[in-house]
Amino acid sequence: MKKNMKKITLLALILICAFNVWSQNEVPIPTQAQLDWQNAELAALVCWDLHAFDGKFYVQSEARVTPVEDYNIFNPQKYDMDQWIKSLKDGGFKIAILTVSHETGFFLHQSDATPYSMKALKWQDGKGDILRDFKASCEKYNILPGVYIGTRWNAFYGVYDFKVQGEGKFTENRQKHYNSMIEKIVKEIFTKYGDWAMVWFDGGAHGPEQGGPDVLSIFEKYQPNSLFYHNLQRADMRWGGSETGTVPYPSWGTFPYKSIGAGESAQEAIHANNFALLKTGDPNGNYYIPAMSDAPLRGTGGHDWFWEPNNEHLINPLDKLVNMYYNSVGHNTSLILGVTPNPEGLMPVADVKRLKEFGDEINRRFSNPVATTSGVGEKINLKLLKKQKINQVVLMEDIAKGERVRKFVLEGKTKQGWQTIFEGSCIGHKFIHRFDEMEVSAIRLNVIESKEQLEIMEFSAFLIDNN
Repeated sequence: MKKNMKKITLLALILICAFNVWSQNEVPIPTQAQLDWQNAELAALVCWDLHAFDGKFYVQSEARVTPVEDYNIFNPQKYDMDQWIKSLKDGGFKIAILTVSHETGFFLHQSDATPYSMKALKWQDGKGDILRDFKASCEKYNILPGVYIGTRWNAFYGVYDFKVQGEGKFTENRQKHYNSMIEKIVKEIFTKYGDWAMVWFDGGAHGPEQGGPDVLSIFEKYQPNSLFYHNLQRADMRWGGSETGTVPYPSWGTFPYKSIGAGESAQEAIHANNFALLKTGDPNGNYYIPAMSDAPLRGTGGHDWFWEPNNEHLINPLDKLVNMYYNSVGHNTSLILGVTPNPEGLMPVADVKRLKEFGDEINRRFSNPVATTSGVGEKINLKLLKKQKINQVVLMEDIAKGERVRKFVLEGKTKQGWQTIFEGSCIGHKFIHRFDEMEVSAIRLNVIESKEQLEIMEFSAFLIDNN
């Protein structure tokens, strides 16, 4: 009996040790929707709302508390959705996200749940549906469609930071009405327009536990293959901690919490130190929640997500947009660029031009590598046909199996022998490194530390004229 007990105890210890080793090596795996998101790399947030038509400078703090006096200011006489989406296609964007509602509370679709929607307009005799047109045009140009739904603020209904303002039975009943209305609207959007690549709730979406509508269960029922962003229950991606279109290096796709919250409602560790954890992620995090890097195209003035008159001078210069790309896509995140149609219903000429320049420049830089390879294992060599100069390297992991690389060294073979180009940690979906030109005959990747066997999908060298 004692021998059997000893055997059982020994077996239990072996199993515990094996489980600990397994759990330490296990890495979170992205869903197909998350893979599609990161493979797209470039997403456009198309920002349109009633205040784009008032001819006034947009002040967010006022927009959240001031109802629009006349919703029939929405009257775009040259409206052309295909022109919007083609401009994004020409810019290299693979995903487009439309703000179907924002802080005014007006919905840009045909809604049976709220009168404050396209049905109320004189424009197109109340039969217009921007969301419908957007979805159709995305399909036409082979761009993944996403929808952004604002529930946190609604100036028309008097909702501020998720809550109907006031006290007593009136407020309680209005909150129930608002929550029910939002649930019906969300169901409309999720059932009448087909599949969405991602759903974005502005500033988060409080659920029933916080007194808000139950949008997550509706999402899980009708859009189970989409990305959910986000509330205190769930986040399939995370904000990158700023609106600069960049994140620092490293920025891991894994995170220690399954949700990120919103601002001060997030866990203290998340909003501490200027959102440092959102920017860097955590290589030992148990959840795959990759970061996004967002910025408005008209961003040199600050928080310029929506159309304002006489603001073309705020369009980011090309070199700044390219720098965003290196420090977002090249740092294992997606780049979300905010674009805004004008009151005529067109993407402005200057904005279209800059988007095309951006797409062309990224294509110029990364369409013709000096050499490229892929491989499995800790040492991968990239041989060049001859000695030549290079100044950039692109690395891509097979993140369908999780982020496995923890520490690596890049080296180039020069006349003086092997020289270190870069010592890094995170590769993830994509890592881009720029450096001074050096002449090499080969490059090698040495992975010093990893979890499980790794696979490098791309190992490419470039010589890029940065002028």
